[in-house]
Amino acid sequence: MKDSKETKNMNKNKKSLKEKLPKFNKSKERMTEKEKFEERREEILAHGRKFKYPMQFAKHRLVFITIAIAIIAVIAAGAFGWFALYKSRSTSDVLYRLTMVLPVPVAKIDGENVRYSDYLMIYKSSITPVIQQNGDFSTGKDDADDIENAYKRFALDAAEDYTYAIKLARQLGIDITEEMIDKSFDEHRKVGGTDRSRENFLKVLKDNFDLTESEYRRMLYLSLAKSEVARKIDTEANKKAEEAYKKVVSGGDFRKVAEELNIEYEETGGLIDVMNVDGGRSNVAYELKPGQISEVFTSLGGDAYYIVKLVEKTDSRVNYVSLKIPFTEFNNRLANVREENRVEEYIEIPGTESENEEMLKEANR
Repeated sequence: MKDSKETKNMNKNKKSLKEKLPKFNKSKERMTEKEKFEERREEILAHGRKFKYPMQFAKHRLVFITIAIAIIAVIAAGAFGWFALYKSRSTSDVLYRLTMVLPVPVAKIDGENVRYSDYLMIYKSSITPVIQQNGDFSTGKDDADDIENAYKRFALDAAEDYTYAIKLARQLGIDITEEMIDKSFDEHRKVGGTDRSRENFLKVLKDNFDLTESEYRRMLYLSLAKSEVARKIDTEANKKAEEAYKKVVSGGDFRKVAEELNIEYEETGGLIDVMNVDGGRSNVAYELKPGQISEVFTSLGGDAYYIVKLVEKTDSRVNYVSLKIPFTEFNNRLANVREENRVEEYIEIPGTESENEEMLKEANR
């Protein structure tokens, strides 16, 4: 009994001692170098994953902030441009160039957008010669704002008229080609019988009207669109021009023909400079012989037909009589559009129509 009890105690002590001894992983002892390397590699990767998601979050946040800043900048620039164009009505060169890239409207006529760039182009080409002659309106002139507003009103009205003409041209199938613009460009370049070089003519445009070649071609496009439309839709003017021409080439007196057909008669009363601004009549007369009568031709402004008879000329001066058959149908349609309030303007120009017309006359005296 005693031996049996001692044996049990020994086994119990052995078991207790065995539990206290460190355990060895026999499978780990048998791991190859490759397996140890893979295990270590996995430990390192697991440790690195703790930093992966914070880095991704930071990257996404940077992209979001960049996009937000860009959107805010665009909105700010748009707000500034809107305020400068539609509230302060700025005519700065920077904004003008911007409107040439972004075709924003300044008005709408009969459902057609009027380009802000056309309005500013007409404004600067109209006011530049006056500023060169009278000085900058912004200094030393009490009525500077009134004069500038008068020219703005003139430019906006003209831009609306041209835009309405473009719409009618599209409806009538009238196409203003590059060849037509080239021909008109050359005619203007040779006004007064002087065949200026292209470079000299462009210099004249820049110095006197602050226009580049592309801007002047745009002006010619607008003018041609208006004249071609006015000519096509005005059947009454076409009829009168044809009748007047037949009468004068048959020996009829210009003054009497004008009274008979209720059209305009004009004479120079003597020799005038061939460079005279008269719708192109001096230039046409210069190409004639004394007593010779021209064909019916459209004025450079596209607002009437002319017939000219040369009385006499020198090397640089002409004396002529002329008949003018104005185009009225286009103006009648345009007046109807305005009376029916089919014109919506996005800028406000101070001054009444009569006040602005008076200021224009005053500025050009």
